[in-house]
Formats: sequence, C-alpha cells, structure tokens
Amino acid sequence: MHRITLIPGEGIGPEVSAAMQRVVDATGVNIQWDIEQVGAIPEKEEGTPLPARVLESISKNKIGFKGPITTPFGGSYRVLVNWEGGRKPGGPPVRDYPSISVGLRKELDLYANVRPTISFPGIQSRYEDVDLLSFRENTEDLYAGIEHWVTDGVAESIKVITRKATERFARFSFQYAKARGRKKMTAVHKSNIMKLTDGLFLSVAREVAESFPDIVFEDKVVDNMCMQLVIKPQDYDCLLMPNLYGDILSDLCAGLVGGLGVPPGANIGDQVAVFEPIHGSAPKYAGQDRVNPMASILCGAMMMEHIGEMGAAGRIQEALRHVLAEGRHVTRDLGGKAGTREMTEAIIKHLEKT
Repeated sequence: MHRITLIPGEGIGPEVSAAMQRVVDATGVNIQWDIEQVGAIPEKEEGTPLPARVLESISKNKIGFKGPITTPFGGSYRVLVNWEGGRKPGGPPVRDYPSISVGLRKELDLYANVRPTISFPGIQSRYEDVDLLSFRENTEDLYAGIEHWVTDGVAESIKVITRKATERFARFSFQYAKARGRKKMTAVHKSNIMKLTDGLFLSVAREVAESFPDIVFEDKVVDNMCMQLVIKPQDYDCLLMPNLYGDILSDLCAGLVGGLGVPPGANIGDQVAVFEPIHGSAPKYAGQDRVNPMASILCGAMMMEHIGEMGAAGRIQEALRHVLAEGRHVTRDLGGKAGTREMTEAIIKHLEKT
C-alpha cells in the first residue's frame, strides 16, 4: 500500500484532482489518500493558508499531489512554521512567501521542478514531435521573494544563486535524465549580462556535466533559447534552468504541444516529491465540468513511476493516448465537446481493459 497526501486545490483544482485520483485508483494500485486542504479555507479557519498538518502529512508520506491554487497578485502568504521539519531553535515563528506553492517548495526543500512536454496524438499544435524535459531550480533566484522598498517609489528584488543549490539541482537533473535515456542537456542562462549570478549557475552546470559524459552538454542565452524553441524545438532534449527562466520557458514549452492543460509537473527533493499540474486554478470555470483533466492525470502517471509502479504509469499514459487519438471524449480545449467527468470516464474505461 502507498500513502499519498492529496491536496485538492482551489477553483478547478478539486475537479481535476478527483479525475487524477479516480484514474490512479482504476489501475488497481493500493493507494491510501490523505486528503488535506490549503488556501483560503484553512486561512480563514486556522489563520494560515498552509497549516502545519499539511507539511507534516507530506513529510511523513514522502509523496503528495497538489491541485492548482489561486495566487493573488499582491501581498504574500504568512506560513506558521510550527511543524517539526520547520522548527529551528531561535528561528522566526512565521515566514512570508509569495505563494503557497513557493512555501511548500521551500519548507519541504523540493529543489527540483521537473516538467515533461510531449506531443500527443489528437492534440492540434504547430508541432508533432516535441519531446522536451524541463528542469527548473526551485529554491532561489529571483523567485526566492527577497524584495523590499528602497525608498518611496523604488522597489528592489534580490537575485540569489549559490553553488550548493545549483550543484545539487544540476546533479539531480543529469541523473534523472540519464535514468530515462536522455542524450542532451542545454543550460539556459543570461551570463553575458548577469556575469556573477548566472555566470555561477553556468560554471557549476559545466562542472557537473563532466561527470555525465554520455549526455551532450551545451548552453544557450535565455532570449536566444526562446527563439530556438519556437523555430526548432525538435533540436532540444533537456533544459537546465534557474528558477525564473524555468518557470517562463516551461510554459513556452507547454505552448508547443497544446497549452498549459497538457503537461504535468513535479517538485522533487531528496526526501519528498509533490506532483502538480502546471496550469492555474481558473476559478471562473470551477464546478462547470468543462476543464481538461489531462495534466493532472499525467501527474498521476508520474507519481506511479516515482513510487515504482511502472506498469500502472504506462497503462495510464496508454489509456490517455487512446482517448486523445480517438477524439470522441475530449474537452473543448482539445477540440471536443466532453466534460471533465466524461473524459475521465473514457480514460478509465480503456484503462480497465488493459
């Protein structure tokens, strides 16, 4: 039996999370779901959007799934650091984070974000043979949220890149790529301008690459990388990126294969992994049974692979491919007329035949 923390999320989160849960359960793998809530409800009831029990649950189970969460454009989230893994003698009782997702990654040290972007049959896009694996460092860079007012009308954000964080992230990424037979890693940077921060990221990536001679290593300046991906994405395999570039370019990669409703994502650390779709919570569509559950279902497949249930992972992917190729039970964004539940049922029906 596997125990997995399930955070349904907000907006459309509960719908796509339920779709993932039903599909994973249909594989026959014995899963015990530990359901926890984050966001507006616990903030109102408990004074924090990320309660200690959620962190403790994920830390204990070692694996979790998080549905999309609504992130405000202004202000920050105050997280009560009173869980065992976050207790530090003399440390602050609370920490402020720009989002719940950032808080989860920082508190659980989920330092590597992994997003596979693959072309699927039946999904209309400009390209047919994209197969990219994006690696994004999760804990520092401008996304660390170190910001302050210098004076009235002047705000400053501090970009932090460290050798320690970059080295462990790069080594994880190369190991992950090697285990899956990938052949090339492209480090993305802007070291021609940010010579110290991005320069450090690039130099450490080069050092780590020397330990993986079977993987071709190259680097690209981030603006050039954007152009290259739009012109010829088939020339690239794995992308190694600092936090901000990784967030932006992984969304660009999603656009190459049909949009944010297609690729899954994972946040992985040495002890814990949390899987999540890369799209937002889209509250205006909540409860309408119309959103695409594909990204969440593929997250379920990634989770199964992570816990060693390779057969279940493969069956989920094959069932999804069948439904997409058939095209009769897919949601509107994929060119069909089905609702979330109908598409999920079609995937389960095919899954149960295999």
